[in-house]
Amino acid sequence: MLVTMKEILDRASKENYAVPAPNVCMELDARAMIEAAEDLNAPIILDVAWSTTPDLEFFGKYLTKLCEESAVPIAINLDHGAEFAHAIAAIRAGFTSIMVDRSSAPYEDNVREVKELVKAAHAVGVSVEAELGHVGQGSQYETDRNAALTDPSQAKTYVEETGVDCLAVAIGTAHGTYSGTPYLDFERLAEIKEILGQDFPLVLHGGSGTGDEALKKAARMGINKINLACDLFKSACVGIEEAGLTGNGYYSVYEVAKQSEKNYMKKMLKLFGTEGKAWKVERQAKAHVITSNEEK
Repeated sequence: MLVTMKEILDRASKENYAVPAPNVCMELDARAMIEAAEDLNAPIILDVAWSTTPDLEFFGKYLTKLCEESAVPIAINLDHGAEFAHAIAAIRAGFTSIMVDRSSAPYEDNVREVKELVKAAHAVGVSVEAELGHVGQGSQYETDRNAALTDPSQAKTYVEETGVDCLAVAIGTAHGTYSGTPYLDFERLAEIKEILGQDFPLVLHGGSGTGDEALKKAARMGINKINLACDLFKSACVGIEEAGLTGNGYYSVYEVAKQSEKNYMKKMLKLFGTEGKAWKVERQAKAHVITSNEEK
């Protein structure tokens, strides 16, 4: 069932677990993630990056159909929306959440631009994620890691000024493949969670390559959404390689890739404490419309 990201993360924050947010680029990825969540009766968030989706409106309508037919709660989130137009396009395509990424902008600009989109998104029941501090690139980890960690003293003011539903924080992770060894600032995370309160959801970008134990600890300390991309796609490559799909094996390549991604996601759902956390929503029956034949 299609729900807002706020519905998923509010529950995760109160019950202290994290929900995986895998990046999906095509039908294969989306179906693998949904099936993994259904197998473990877990909620899940499908992240969609503007840069990897050639037709956001088409893909959004396709995803909403898949999610509406699923038995578990699923949110569709625009990942790293860089422009106002990107966010509006995602909302029109049926996404139930948008990430407004102004983390590279000065604080005042970040607040102003995020606040503007929060007003628009909330008017149509769409959740909003934003980032305070800046999660850099793994290829430049030695310089990016400490460049813009989230300032705990700004967190409460930022949330109050923008009205966001969840906050992505920079505590030592990075996007992409790490050039060094990642290490998370758990003291900073604990301070941010204490300032914002147990009921306010926090997000971790750059989950891939961070290590299972570090991610598990983060999920127990107040991180409620963990973004995953590189490790997910790598699992498909590893599965294809291990299957030795050469020659006539090309007929099996998509199924092997899908199953490999599904297995990876089931591992993450268990690691983050998401397994068994799905809930049911009572849907109101549609009103019966009298047809012209019935009137006669």
